[in-house]
Amino acid sequence: MSKGIEKLTFILTWFFQGSNYLSAYGYGVMHRMHHAYADTEKDPHSPKYDVNVFAMMWRTKNIYADINQKKIDVDEKFTKNVPQWERFDAFASSWVSRLLWAIAYFGFFLAFATAWWQWLFLPVALFMAPIHGVIINWYGHIYGYVNFKSKDTSKNLFKFDFLMMGEGYHNNHHKFASRANFGGVRWHEIDVTYQIMRVLNFLGIIKIKKLQTIKIK
Repeated sequence: MSKGIEKLTFILTWFFQGSNYLSAYGYGVMHRMHHAYADTEKDPHSPKYDVNVFAMMWRTKNIYADINQKKIDVDEKFTKNVPQWERFDAFASSWVSRLLWAIAYFGFFLAFATAWWQWLFLPVALFMAPIHGVIINWYGHIYGYVNFKSKDTSKNLFKFDFLMMGEGYHNNHHKFASRANFGGVRWHEIDVTYQIMRVLNFLGIIKIKKLQTIKIK
């Protein structure tokens, strides 16, 4: 995408992720490390080397923060072409920003909640990022089916990924890490996010560099 659209995307990411804002740089670098070191001791998040899901997510949080704040040395191959807007990241990732969003969420529930059980969704709104991380990085390496044999434990969580909009096809993604479409291997594997990307590509907002079709034998 163009630099202007890239900056707009940063802002929209902060607006829609709110208190769960994740830096494209911090998460992008960590994600590349996960693929390079999947299910080894160097993996930033792996069920294989953490005693429980909370330990894994706490370690993930610390590694993400260290990468984003450049407190650790990272191989250049993991940082190449990863977008970063340092000043905006510093603001959007700050506790001030997260606290303001939390207050806004509380105010929304206060204004519109009509029953006590609806307040149970407030923690989900506040902690959607770690919940997302748990679903993919923990359960996506324990449960599901595989299309491709690999050296790691990645699984496809759902036959139709209604929950994660395609990211649940984790085994497909690990086999073809640079492929934009996580689905499309079996007829029922529909990557909803990729379909949105195709629309944005058609409109000229983004450019998908490589369209790749893969079918399992």
